[in-house]
Amino acid sequence: MQRLIEEIVARAKSNRQRIVLPEGTEERTLKAANQVLTEGIADLILLGNPSEIHSCAKEWGLGNIEKATIIDPEDHPKKEEYARLLCELRKKKGMTLDEARQLVTNPLYLGCLMIKSGDADGQLAGARNTTGDVLRPALQIIKTMPGITCVSGAMIMLTHAPEYGYNGILVMGDVAVTPVPDAEQLAQIAVCTAHTARAVVGLNPKVALLSFSTKGSAKHEVVDKVIDALRIAKEMDPNLAIDGELQADAALVPEVGASKAPGSAIAGQANVLIVPSLEVGNISYKLVQRLGHADAVGPILQGIARPVNDLSRGCSIEDVYRMIAITANQAIAAKK
Repeated sequence: MQRLIEEIVARAKSNRQRIVLPEGTEERTLKAANQVLTEGIADLILLGNPSEIHSCAKEWGLGNIEKATIIDPEDHPKKEEYARLLCELRKKKGMTLDEARQLVTNPLYLGCLMIKSGDADGQLAGARNTTGDVLRPALQIIKTMPGITCVSGAMIMLTHAPEYGYNGILVMGDVAVTPVPDAEQLAQIAVCTAHTARAVVGLNPKVALLSFSTKGSAKHEVVDKVIDALRIAKEMDPNLAIDGELQADAALVPEVGASKAPGSAIAGQANVLIVPSLEVGNISYKLVQRLGHADAVGPILQGIARPVNDLSRGCSIEDVYRMIAITANQAIAAKK
């Protein structure tokens, strides 16, 4: 695990990105920010009352917070410019300029407007705010990537089984956002999770669309959805190494894959696992995490045109630190 985090941090250091932290006075966020600034991992933009941020930094002994750019959402030079941009983006929804002026004082909206304007490269929030609050401005302002209509979440699973995945590393999606994806959405989740595996983990993705069936061993409408998703994903990205439908053991275990799906280039070698529903994904990764003592990093939001990530409100300082580095890696990939 430590080696992977070190690789993610090293990539971020080599191409420093501007990451917005809208919860600039939140204790875990500020302490993680100090560590990031100390190590030179990213250029940070803290949103919040400057006096309060400096007071908190002094109280907690955070000597490097002064290296961050600190912006007061209530009073900054680009306030009117961002309000006009938001009004233009939302005018079809009936937003007035006065309403936009109110919203730009919300740090979550301000951060996304900074990204949209090219003044920042990514955003991380959620230590204080709900997932809905974090996602809403991202979808209204930054919107989804070309060809993508749904947002999803990937989880990096760092297991103690080096014989599976990439030395025990697997990336799983969707574990966070879309409850019951249709075939089109499932294909998008597969393509986006493969992109995350490349951008954050450095993997050459080998994607398995999971099911309770392997290559027609069972007949059901949910199996048909996975088969349709495979076709759509191949159309979206003809160069993607992907196969399905595969049971989990057929996707991971070479002998089982060879027996159940002979001729498949993915069976027995998968390092990216796409589950058919959020229910399956959430239950699966938590079982692996608890029963297999695996480390789970994420969820990493994907499908948004520029990276916006959502923390758990129960996150640790280390979680925030890692997610800043991960967001930076996504921002680097988004520019390619």
